Amino acid sequence: MKRNCVIFLITLAILMVWFAPSTATVELNVANTLNLTETPRDTAMSLNGKYIYVLTVKGEILIYASNGKLKEAISVGEQVDSIKVGPREDILLLTSGKEKTVQIILLDFIQEINIAGSPVKGNPDAPVVVATFNDFQ
Repeated sequence: MKRNCVIFLITLAILMVWFAPSTATVELNVANTLNLTETPRDTAMSLNGKYIYVLTVKGEILIYASNGKLKEAISVGEQVDSIKVGPREDILLLTSGKEKTVQIILLDFIQEINIAGSPVKGNPDAPVVVATFNDFQ
């Protein structure tokens, strides 16, 4: 009986050490720093991590690529207080406490496609190009 009690106490002590909360260590690494020309009011990142949106106190949204390169600047007005990314990376929610509004902004990222040397049907200097990618395998 005494032996069972000792075994129980040793097992209990081992389990207490085993399941005791442990301290975790967190390392901090700065991945990138954006050097801004304007004072930021709020920031958000697209869901896919491709874009960083910076709302400035002057009422602009600066759109940066994840590598820190400025891609675009869009004026939204100084009344906008905060910016959030919507359910997709091309939707932004802009809120204004002063105006008591929430704006849903849809972004359309236009990509330039170099068609130099590609076969052309029609006027090669047309203002709009329709490109089909049907030869991929």
